[in-house]
Amino acid sequence: MASRAEPASRAEPVDAAGRRDWRDVLRDAADLALLGILLTLAALPLLTVAAAVGTASAAVHDWTRTGSWPSARTTVRRFSRAVPPGVLVSLLALAVAGLLAADLAALATGRVPGGPVALLVTALVTAGLAGYAGLVVVEVGGGGRWREAARSAARACLDAPTRWAALTGVVALAGLLAVLVTPVAVPILAGYTLAALHAVANRQPIAAAVTSGRGGHAGGRRSVPTYPESP
Repeated sequence: MASRAEPASRAEPVDAAGRRDWRDVLRDAADLALLGILLTLAALPLLTVAAAVGTASAAVHDWTRTGSWPSARTTVRRFSRAVPPGVLVSLLALAVAGLLAADLAALATGRVPGGPVALLVTALVTAGLAGYAGLVVVEVGGGGRWREAARSAARACLDAPTRWAALTGVVALAGLLAVLVTPVAVPILAGYTLAALHAVANRQPIAAAVTSGRGGHAGGRRSVPTYPESP
């Protein structure tokens, strides 16, 4: 993955007809697959889950903004700085995910009362929380800290419930695919899911970022909010 920012993103058209070359598409797919594998490996200790996800999200943010990936040195520096503050976030995320999974399993097997209605409500709540978590991850990738990103994502979900629903759909689809595909392909799916979350979250520019001059592209292209690099 390139470390030097290129003047134009590989996501831009590469021929006069506005079509992308198949080699660019294949290269992007391979990069995202590698990102997912590296993310999974970095998250294996469990306490580094938040740091791994945040670092990968920052890499996707750079790629969607500049068309090139951050250097290995930048990525390692981001990860090492994200580990200490991410331990508590990892524990909290794992605890919430474990409780929700246990609750869903108990309702599905009839070990606790509630029936199909309780199961449906719990599943909807779980999906909504997953969509919210996806937006938090995007905010962290843009340079925010976890607490600030959680607050900003909460406000964004309330202000734009349709985008929240779209993010929820992305996570739900990824979860379904993770169940259907072979376990070996799940890490690859992680990279694609992260890219999809960034794409959905940045469909509508943040007004404050645009008015302050921090976001946007010339030439009539879609504005994408930009953020300072993670400390």
